[in-house]
Amino acid sequence: MGTDQTIKHIRVMKWLLLIAINTMLFLSCNSYPKAENPLDAAREFIDACLKGDFDKANFYMLQDNENNAQLEKLKAAYRSRSSSEKAQYNDANIVILEDSAVNDTTEIINYKNSYDNIARKARVIQRGGNWQVDLKYTFNGNL
Repeated sequence: MGTDQTIKHIRVMKWLLLIAINTMLFLSCNSYPKAENPLDAAREFIDACLKGDFDKANFYMLQDNENNAQLEKLKAAYRSRSSSEKAQYNDANIVILEDSAVNDTTEIINYKNSYDNIARKARVIQRGGNWQVDLKYTFNGNL
């Protein structure tokens, strides 16, 4: 019986080890570094969108229904692009044109990417110690 118990313990330990490894992998895949400032948040968000990494973009975005809807529209637009166009956006650089502080917790980042060269604005706000992109302001122009 000692051998049977040892085998059971080994199986349990293997199972627990497998669960621990899977948990660590899951957590490491879904965690991104916290943005230290508004420019970091904007760059991370914009770069993620250019590369089609919308999980990462979501991490750097202020969470509300309107922002989530706008992100879904960006996803759909990205998916409709050709492979070559996706590659061009993926390789594009972010060009910061202007970084303007509205107040201590809000900044407007004017930027473009090196592929389409269209000037855009992103509003970045600090909530709960986190800098996040308020995506709805990029689209409604109410900056």
